[in-house]
Amino acid sequence: MKHTKGSIEVITGSMFCGKTDELIRRLRRATIARQKVQVFKPAIDVRYALEKVTSHAGAEFDALPVENSREILAHLEADVTVVAIDEAQFFDDGVVDVACELAERGIRVIAAGLDMDFRAEPFGPMPLLMAKAEDVSKLRAICMVCGGEASRTQRLVNGKPARYDDPIVIVAADELYEARCREHHEVPR
Repeated sequence: MKHTKGSIEVITGSMFCGKTDELIRRLRRATIARQKVQVFKPAIDVRYALEKVTSHAGAEFDALPVENSREILAHLEADVTVVAIDEAQFFDDGVVDVACELAERGIRVIAAGLDMDFRAEPFGPMPLLMAKAEDVSKLRAICMVCGGEASRTQRLVNGKPARYDDPIVIVAADELYEARCREHHEVPR
């Protein structure tokens, strides 16, 4: 079945809120609807399988790792109707133009990524991608300190909160990060 109405959907929130699980859920539904799906992820994301998007809960979906956003267009198959982009915050700013171009072509674009970095500041191209999207789903995790709703990602270095001037991007598993609420999120200067 041809999906003819282009759009951009963004799934966002802190780490451990279920972004990739939600992305995979939407992709499985598109596949059931006989839509042609292609999934892309940044080549920098090597935490799990290289050619899969994988959630912390273990769900996975085949994906093509690419070095930059323009490669998405270079690898696009002619009959694709749904394009998913996981870990969109790691892409260059051109990912916004790519998503808009795909939507203009009638393709449904689903992008998932962190809205804020560990300092609780807007992360990469995500703010502009969210502004251009028809639909934004902001998911929340559970605060590892109080059990409340978490909207932030806490980076820990040797068990202590990372400092503000520490590097923004460190791709790693859960031992370096926790979900935190506003009250318990700490970023020492």
